[in-house]
Amino acid sequence: MEQHENRASRQADDGWWSSHLHELWRAADTAPDVTGLADSLYAMLLRMPGVLVVVGTRWTGGLLHYLRSVTRAEPTPSFTEFERDFGEVGAAGAPDGDTTVTVHEVAELDGAMPHVQVLAAAGARSVAECAVPLGQGWASFMVGTADSESIDATMRTRLKQVAEVAMVSDRRTTARREDELRQASDAFLAEASLQMDSSLDVERTVQRVARTAVPAVAEGCVLHLLLPGGPTLVSFAHVDAEEQQWLGSVAGANPWLTDVLQRVLDSGQGLVLTGEGLEGGPFGPASSGAGRAVRALSVNPLKARGRALGTLTFLYHRVVVAEVASRFLANLADRAALAIDSSSLYEQRRRHVVSLQRHLLPRELPRIPGLTLSSAYEVGDVSLDVGGDFYDAVPGPQGGVTLLIGDVCGRGAEAAALTGLARHTLRTLLEDGSTPEHALGRLNRALVREGTSRFVTALVTVLVPDREGFRLRYWSAGHPAPLLRRADGTVEELPAHGDLLGVLEEIEYGSGSAHLAPGDALVMFTDGVTEARAADGTFFEARLRNAVARQGAGEAPGFAERLAEAVVDFRATGADDIAVLTARAEVTG
Repeated sequence: MEQHENRASRQADDGWWSSHLHELWRAADTAPDVTGLADSLYAMLLRMPGVLVVVGTRWTGGLLHYLRSVTRAEPTPSFTEFERDFGEVGAAGAPDGDTTVTVHEVAELDGAMPHVQVLAAAGARSVAECAVPLGQGWASFMVGTADSESIDATMRTRLKQVAEVAMVSDRRTTARREDELRQASDAFLAEASLQMDSSLDVERTVQRVARTAVPAVAEGCVLHLLLPGGPTLVSFAHVDAEEQQWLGSVAGANPWLTDVLQRVLDSGQGLVLTGEGLEGGPFGPASSGAGRAVRALSVNPLKARGRALGTLTFLYHRVVVAEVASRFLANLADRAALAIDSSSLYEQRRRHVVSLQRHLLPRELPRIPGLTLSSAYEVGDVSLDVGGDFYDAVPGPQGGVTLLIGDVCGRGAEAAALTGLARHTLRTLLEDGSTPEHALGRLNRALVREGTSRFVTALVTVLVPDREGFRLRYWSAGHPAPLLRRADGTVEELPAHGDLLGVLEEIEYGSGSAHLAPGDALVMFTDGVTEARAADGTFFEARLRNAVARQGAGEAPGFAERLAEAVVDFRATGADDIAVLTARAEVTG
């Protein structure tokens, strides 16, 4: 009779186990990861005869990520995050290939290990452990009993069955997660590239790198560029706005982090630091403040066109995330490096263009009694080629001055050469006493001899003082007509036509004269002013007179700068350079 009851009990137990195991397999198909099976899995193991406690651990090598447990006395699951590296002692339990079940006496195990402490506290004297290889590290399932006799063949089999479910589920979810991550990574990298490439300004580019990566990739991001003094912080971002200042302070001056960055730069290889690798630094559980939440740190070198530019560092609050994310960090770092390098090269070339352009212009304008001269130059800065605009002021006899402004067709090295030729030819001839007609004629013949396909426009104005203001005479070779802003704010155009320089051997000039009374201003400019276009297609030429009237109402020394700034603010399209030269007759008395 007793034999019959035991057999019936075992059959009922087997039926219960098979039913729940089937449900566990079904749940494994949809679980987002192994932890999604934890409650059912632990409840099944705890229900087996003789089991006092069930403990599960998740590892990467000897690094313990977390510990989960349930006991007869407390069936509600307990979860503790560790992210602590136990070295060889922890790694010793890792499976060698397939799942394995081993039996230990709790008293013989290392009492310093967290899972051993949980087993002992629950009263377990023996433990059956099944180590399971997973896509990211490994896991261990342990059932603790009051004695070794309770650990029979059935328990071993069931423990391996549960482990097999966990292992297969992990494979499925890992494959699904990797596919999703690959798609998300591709989308993120594409968006990041667009964001980083959308600006050719170095500062904006590095800021966008950090802002794009947080929180999409990690909780924190730091970007250092390699400058003469070593790795230098240029951008940082943190998911928690309150921790921004902390991250900036740490990233800017921490010796430990500086040493890590230098190691990456020296090796040219990225690295991920976790557990003991974070010791001695401002991150990890052993640190203080905000750094305690950081469980992993990844650093990748920024390399472009064979040069080391700096480093890209990410801070993670979960080690597993760091390990998965690190797969595409090298790709992200390469794209960021290329964007930064392109921005740096653009900025360098822009500075060279501006510097060369400035050398084609006078360093300063002369002081002329009774006149206030001002000038402005704005580089178009689209093609990054030197433009052909120029101006100059040549003091004349009797306290007068000759003003000249011109424009060489096109941009680039040839335009720069002709700009230098035009300006210096006119200036030299005018300083030697040549008349404007003679100087323009000599320049025209020189350009024709050069055989260039480019033409030049020029405007020369001579101002000679008289008893009240200045007598004004001008000669134009195809240049935009100058304007006169009278002291009362009205604006007049001085008609000017004439032939282009460098096209015909014999040319005619447009000329005229006027009088500059005290408070009046002469405004000379290049076609970059009139041809600047707004987003709606409107040219600045339509509002030029109003702008001259308005900007001329201010102080005389800044007249040209204000007018040029108004053009730049208006301009949405148009890559031509802008040159403005003004002369205002001073009011005496």
